[in-house]
Amino acid sequence: MYTCSIERMKDKIETFSKYGDAGHGGITRYSLSEDALKARKEFEKRMTAIGAIIEVDDVANIYATLPGSDPDAKRIVMGSHCDSVKNGGNYDGILGVISAMEVLETVHEHNIPHKHPLTAMIWTNEEGSLYPPAMMCSGIVCYDYLPEDIRSKFCYDDMMVSKSVLDGTKTFGEALEKSGYKGEKKYRLSPDNYECMFETHIEQGPILEDAGNSVGIVDCVLGMFNYRIRFFGQTTHAGTFPMPKRRDALLAASQALVYLHEEIDKLGYSDLVYTTGEIVCHPCVHTCVPDYVDVSFDARHEDPKVLAKVMEILKSCTTKTWAGCSCEIEKAWNRDTVYWDKELVGYVKEAAEEIGVSHQYIHSGAGHDAQFCAYMLPTTMIFVQSKEGLSHCEDEYSTPEDCTNGASVMLHAVLKKDKQ
Repeated sequence: MYTCSIERMKDKIETFSKYGDAGHGGITRYSLSEDALKARKEFEKRMTAIGAIIEVDDVANIYATLPGSDPDAKRIVMGSHCDSVKNGGNYDGILGVISAMEVLETVHEHNIPHKHPLTAMIWTNEEGSLYPPAMMCSGIVCYDYLPEDIRSKFCYDDMMVSKSVLDGTKTFGEALEKSGYKGEKKYRLSPDNYECMFETHIEQGPILEDAGNSVGIVDCVLGMFNYRIRFFGQTTHAGTFPMPKRRDALLAASQALVYLHEEIDKLGYSDLVYTTGEIVCHPCVHTCVPDYVDVSFDARHEDPKVLAKVMEILKSCTTKTWAGCSCEIEKAWNRDTVYWDKELVGYVKEAAEEIGVSHQYIHSGAGHDAQFCAYMLPTTMIFVQSKEGLSHCEDEYSTPEDCTNGASVMLHAVLKKDKQ
């Protein structure tokens, strides 16, 4: 039985980690940056070496395709992204690219028969770290198939003027033109020329490691909502205004957040996750009582009924007075749970069983390009164990063995689909 090469896997991980090396174990590799372009060149070089045909679409997504025996068969695509967050790790995103490369290299090395063309790809600007929003180019490519509330955020023209968060002047469209990777729209992933998509990714959590399993059979991306919670008080002098008369918006926010945690935890759902991760405080001066605080609130769960219960608790914050301050909430965005194609999920599970890789079913709490692709094509994901569950940081790590297991599982799942 064919398996992917751990030595090739190690080599690719080591090589790609040089592009954007931040000097202390991880990378900063913004989309279309000089380092990201080097990673793309490496991808092209290695794929061309095995006879893959390179195509680039109009938003710089790259496709490397090994022809199949049936010239009329649609392609089976595998891939992820090569950009990172600031001071990110060497596995998030790029492992999915490396794994797709490894599948094609293994098929080429062993001359494995296959009917469908097999494609490895790089999605552009998944992280949105330099040019918001996240999953920009999968949103553009899958635009016509996305739900209306999502589609409205990914208009091509709007994305071209997305400004760099570093200097606020250079736009994504300008970076795209300068990159040399603005290809043709006709090469975009679409149901006309693609059969389905697979994406391998690190788990980014501790569930697989805690269970002692190498690979996750992902069945869905969790539904979620993201809100802003705002508190309105009054600015006064920190040294002269009596405590009983203050309307401290930061104190109000702290009381409300404790309330939210206590009430949501009472619901008793161990698989429910929620986060208040961003805060804006005004005037943010040590001698001033804050008059305005804005915090983010992010909740995720598979069941919309559970999220509805969380929403009721969130809404109840607006009916209370917190430290003399009023409160309002506003929706930033939300998504329903996205379920992967059952047939493809079944192939992934069969593949893991047949090659003897320890595995389990698992949900994805994070969003991925595959999530948008699933509205357009049959799609699924494979997770690889993350050491201590760490991700979006320089300590992010997955063993070469687990990475190779993930690629091997994808290889055999793809071959199963190819024979179908």
